[in-house]
Amino acid sequence: MDVVTDLSTPPWPNERTVVTIGAYDGVHRGHRSVISAVCELAKANRQRSVVVTFDKHPASVVRPESAPKLLTDLEQKLELLAQTGVDATVVIHFDHEQSLETAEGFAQRVLVDGLKVATVVVGEDFHFGRNRTGSVPMLREFGAEADFDVQPIELLERTDGVDEPVSSTAIRRALAGGNVGLAADLLGHPFQARGEVVQGDRRGRLLGFPTANVEVPTALCLPADGVYAGWYFREDGIARPTAINLGRRPTFYAHADRSLLEAHLLDFHGDLYGERARIEFTHFLRSERKFDGIDALQSQLKKDIDDARHVLGLLPDSVA
Repeated sequence: MDVVTDLSTPPWPNERTVVTIGAYDGVHRGHRSVISAVCELAKANRQRSVVVTFDKHPASVVRPESAPKLLTDLEQKLELLAQTGVDATVVIHFDHEQSLETAEGFAQRVLVDGLKVATVVVGEDFHFGRNRTGSVPMLREFGAEADFDVQPIELLERTDGVDEPVSSTAIRRALAGGNVGLAADLLGHPFQARGEVVQGDRRGRLLGFPTANVEVPTALCLPADGVYAGWYFREDGIARPTAINLGRRPTFYAHADRSLLEAHLLDFHGDLYGERARIEFTHFLRSERKFDGIDALQSQLKKDIDDARHVLGLLPDSVA
């Protein structure tokens, strides 16, 4: 997949394109259904399939006080977009100046002048541009003059009986309840948190359960505090089974200012400091709680690890 960050000159001046536009946070199943339509139409017409997205969520600039936590950073979003088979992704730098651009100005600059668009494929509720004045009807009217078509796609409905479409908002809501299984179903892949392994207070090692302390940027979404099972992906790409604690460790700290992500890699001994970790959440095990003392906590941690082995399909004596 090509990644384009500059449209000052057309990247493919002799080709028409099929384009979709959006924040694409999470690249969930609803997003993938739209991108699939883009790829199929582009292939049928021998055109280039393109996703237009942004380097940050527009809400973080337009309404930072209420902007949602991100399901994916830009790196992971581009990785997931590459997996869809789309030919190229255009990443638009979104800042205050960009937020003031009109829908018509954006359509002319990006779609017509930059991408020589033949068809725009978007969800039926799509809005863009200053004050969100851009819409499917507006694009159709604009396209009639600028020589491109607009193909709206019905939103993908959930399959679990809840009458609403698959959305990033629904995924954040599932994560807020610790329901990582539902989040994975809506995403089409397990939820993953990423961050650097940093020095901690070494309490896990003193308890006999050493952990990698993963510093996740505050702009990114995390599941509810609790204990989970999942996988730790090292930089070599190897997945290692992991018991994950996410919380404020009330047994030791009465008023921690933020949740800490700690990953205990099962049957692993080694130095993880400084590497960029990818933590995949697959099973919720229990909520966080305060214990009466170290012995009670150690006993529970042993049970958590046994439970993680069980749900991950590992034998008690397996070695990762």
